[in-house]
Amino acid sequence: GIARVYGLNEIQAGEMVEFASGVKGIALNLENENVGIVVFGSDTAIKEGELVKRTGSIVDVPAGKAMLGRVVDALGVPIDGRGALGDHERRRVEVKAPGIIERKSVHEPMQTGLKAVNTLVPIGRGQRQLIIGDRQTGKTAIAIDTILNQKQMNSRGTSENETLYCVYVAIGQKRSTVAQLVQILSEANALEYSILVAATASDPAPLQFLAPYSGCAMGEYFRDNGMHALIIYDDLSKQAVAYRQMSLLLRRPPGREAFPGDVFYLHSRLLERAAKRSDQTGAGSSTALPVIETQAGDVSAYIPTNVIPITDGQICLETELFYRGIRPAINVGLSVSRVGSAAQLKAMKQVCGSLKLELAQYREVAAFAQFGSDLDAATQALLNRGARLTEVLKQPQYAPLPIEKQIIVIYAAVKGFCDR
Repeated sequence: GIARVYGLNEIQAGEMVEFASGVKGIALNLENENVGIVVFGSDTAIKEGELVKRTGSIVDVPAGKAMLGRVVDALGVPIDGRGALGDHERRRVEVKAPGIIERKSVHEPMQTGLKAVNTLVPIGRGQRQLIIGDRQTGKTAIAIDTILNQKQMNSRGTSENETLYCVYVAIGQKRSTVAQLVQILSEANALEYSILVAATASDPAPLQFLAPYSGCAMGEYFRDNGMHALIIYDDLSKQAVAYRQMSLLLRRPPGREAFPGDVFYLHSRLLERAAKRSDQTGAGSSTALPVIETQAGDVSAYIPTNVIPITDGQICLETELFYRGIRPAINVGLSVSRVGSAAQLKAMKQVCGSLKLELAQYREVAAFAQFGSDLDAATQALLNRGARLTEVLKQPQYAPLPIEKQIIVIYAAVKGFCDR
């Protein structure tokens, strides 16, 4: 909900306010006569003419290791029924992204446990890799598998600084889906290094708008203390819709698809906070895996075309591949990683060098092979090999593979041991 408040003449942009009923809000529109405030919570208890107090503080959330294993809302309040948080510090939700001097180029691998991702679109620590696709194509499955895979990766780490902590931000999802996710993570003992931030479908739009920034602030605690974080935003299309709703109610001028003019800045200021820090500033990192849902596979819509240039590559998932049983349903032609290959393990880089080329040739030939039945031996061999490589890259859900096994499997496939 939106409240118009009069008399708060010296309020700061983004400052928290408190209504008489105890509900909090944030000042977004500072106008001549009044202040436009978005309400974090139910607006039914708010009445005309009641008192609104400034808190004097910009919105902040709890951060620290006490958050691990907990499920919190967008303001960092626990919603898992396990009591108050332990010792923690508080961090501002909106902070500037690290500057150029504080950064270092991405060079360490972030293992997802998925053969198709680690070979074709590798991800490094500090990278922003978009997962984009229609509904029900397995976007969340890739993100969850990545979290589950950190269990074995973290158990191998010799020092605290090698551990990768995970923050999963659920935006506009059903409560049952979030509960199911908590169960999957706890059964795999993955909650011990994870934080869940949930702004569910029944939560007000301001909380859905704020949740990604809150999750980012929690992940930045690890990045700024020389540790590593992975932050999954599932999904940013719903955040954009929530922001559109707030902006229209605040009477901001609408633009394309009724989104406000600064919807690009909404996502860019969030994703720019993912970074690999330089050795002088602690060498920590935060990796971002934003998820975007497309409509009927349209990657050229407004929000996808905004987020694709901000990120360092994208994993495109397709409904058609999913229904053909190719899972993860990655479209190899459209998916790309712009920096991840620098972070790939040497062994993996050596074995999967020709894989992408061979799959591209296979797709090209397969398109023509539909029309003719009399194929020469070389073309038939290429088709058979491509089909086998595609089969090798398939992987069931919640079954991440150790990187050594992945290298052996890919080596066997590329060197032709599967062709016989």
